Amino acid sequence: MRFSHMVTAAVAASTLIIATAPAGAHAIWFAQRAKQTALIYGVGADDLDMVKRLPLVKSVTGYDSDGAPVNTSLRAAGAIPVVDSDEPIAVVAAVMDYGYWSKTPDGEWHNKGRDEVPNATLAEHNFKYAVYLTQMPTKQIPLYEGHTLQVVPVGTAIPQKMGEPMKVRVYYKGQPIAGATVMQDYVNDPDEVNPAKTAADGTATIKVRNQGNNVLMAIYVAKSDDKKADHIEHSASLSFVLPHVPE
Repeated sequence: MRFSHMVTAAVAASTLIIATAPAGAHAIWFAQRAKQTALIYGVGADDLDMVKRLPLVKSVTGYDSDGAPVNTSLRAAGAIPVVDSDEPIAVVAAVMDYGYWSKTPDGEWHNKGRDEVPNATLAEHNFKYAVYLTQMPTKQIPLYEGHTLQVVPVGTAIPQKMGEPMKVRVYYKGQPIAGATVMQDYVNDPDEVNPAKTAADGTATIKVRNQGNNVLMAIYVAKSDDKKADHIEHSASLSFVLPHVPE
């Protein structure tokens, strides 16, 4: 699949200096900013600097309403990266490898593996994925290449009113996975007390929280065969917007 990253050399050469940020607490998702689709990095209402993290984005892909690929890229526009495409897109998706993170006994996080931080109390490798539906689907959302974890609506009927139930299925490596966490409103309730857990068939039912922007977040922690990390944390967002009453 074709993709490109339109970033400046200065951005591409930048390094991350965020040793105090817990890596697994953040995620990526798409949202509208000034009528443009932006890729957001953060947690809850905290939109952090995604532009300097663009080198960590491994793919950006767009698809039209028939599911055909559309040439799609990210462009740094001030403080946020926005989506550019050759033609209208119905779905846009992104994959980020956030790298290795280790937590030392003093509570600080470092962008290194356990091999470099042998006294770490926790070491993990973080991957983050995002899928955004710019319009309501007319067919089942497929699994996208490179998305080790993905949350998809079951069927094509996404509820159109806040409070209605919505059934989703979480896939890990292309197969439904049990025990994944599904948060129903990652932006407005990032500390959800009792998030849903997927059943044996990978499904969970949540309630649509907003008559506007909705960001669902699936999280799954997998075993690591790499001695640099104790485990691998995957977080995958699914975002869409419900229409409001016409003005």
